Amino acid sequence: MNKSKVIETLNKLPEEFSTEELIDKLIFIEKVEQGMKDVEEGKVISLDEAKERMNKKW
Repeated sequence: MNKSKVIETLNKLPEEFSTEELIDKLIFIEKVEQGMKDVEEGKVISLDEAKERMNKKW
């Protein structure tokens, strides 16, 4: 994440907001960006494989 992304997020918030709300939004943005990077790098599994892994654990 960079300053411009933080500033952009701040600008989208209402005049009054909680610190928790800001942190939640920044964490969400960071997680989405990481997920997109993982997809670009091929670090993903199919839905069927994910289901199979979950079935093995439960």
